[in-house]
Amino acid sequence: MAKFDYKARTKDGELQVGNVEATTREAALTLLSGHELYVLSLEPVKENKMFSRLTDYFERVKGTDLMIFTRQFATLLASQVPLGDSLRNLYAQMDKPILKEVISEVSSDIESGFSLSQALGRHPGVFSEFYVNMVKASEVTGRLSEVLEFLADYLEKQSILIAKVRNALVYPAFVIVLFVVVIVVMLTMVLPQITPIFMEAKVSLPFMTKVLIGLGGFMTSWWWGILIVLGILFFLLIDYSRTREGKVVFDEISLRVPILGKLFQRLYIARFAESTRVLIQGGLTIPQAIEISSHTIGNSVYEEILGGAAQEVRRGLLLSQALKASRYFPPLVAQLIAVGEATGRLEQLLMRVAQFYTRQVDDAVSNLVELIQPILLVVIGVIVAGLFGAILLPLYSLTQTF
Repeated sequence: MAKFDYKARTKDGELQVGNVEATTREAALTLLSGHELYVLSLEPVKENKMFSRLTDYFERVKGTDLMIFTRQFATLLASQVPLGDSLRNLYAQMDKPILKEVISEVSSDIESGFSLSQALGRHPGVFSEFYVNMVKASEVTGRLSEVLEFLADYLEKQSILIAKVRNALVYPAFVIVLFVVVIVVMLTMVLPQITPIFMEAKVSLPFMTKVLIGLGGFMTSWWWGILIVLGILFFLLIDYSRTREGKVVFDEISLRVPILGKLFQRLYIARFAESTRVLIQGGLTIPQAIEISSHTIGNSVYEEILGGAAQEVRRGLLLSQALKASRYFPPLVAQLIAVGEATGRLEQLLMRVAQFYTRQVDDAVSNLVELIQPILLVVIGVIVAGLFGAILLPLYSLTQTF
């Protein structure tokens, strides 16, 4: 979404100045015209990209907060509370500043004549395309409270699934970082203290000890340069990962990493099956459901595969046939979907796919937690043994000279 500054006059001739968010300049003009404004000027707002990214990061709405808001919203609507009153009640009790502001803007847009889906669609950073399209479908069928309950359940499942994967990776990441810090301390503080002793005694040093001494000396003398280079590389990688090409490269790598790659694949398949099922149940066509699901998975490789599958389905191909050729969808997925297409129970079979792969993710995470600790202990033990061996062997040789 881009932001545009505008000057306009109302139908009474009053000058109005402000800004509006829209996907394109034409969309912004249409939006302002819909509010009966005669636009005098409309210019895109130039924003600092780095500042904008930092702002977007710190102004994110957490998935758990969105889930709680959605469930409360569904409860109020199911209790026959009018839409406007429901949003005002949610605004009054919301304690998250960013989400509170969003609710206020959504409420104002609805009072101005927007539908709920249109008002939510103006905040793509908070409400995903999947979320907005589900609400849009419910406005046609008149099942808004039911669909919001579906969305709350869906968001809760996704949060639990992501939390399990994240928690499984926190411990090894912490141990690895701590171990790297210990190695840096050994190389920059311990080795420089004992190196003069070896030099004075003219002890023959093993090759590994010489390498570590040289590395420690380099890090001690050029630590500031190392930090600058690492900082530059870090920001370049972050900036590259935000480009379309970079995102595809990193997402492809994540799917090919041993052990974790299979875990991520199962996670994305479960997410695809669940979101597609909910969208079809909400009244969307199969190609629309696939295309919208592709944007909610969180991996550009799967997004490209599913985008192509949606196009194939529009041309008359079955979804099972469109997915069969992809290496990132196991044959079991295509087979189950084919059964659903043949029996007219596609939603039920997609639910089974989602349940099966959710259990696979749960089992994989449990196994990962159990295996990661002994594997880390063995790897760290070997490296520590090599590090201390490089220090203790010269010390042993030193004692033999006396």
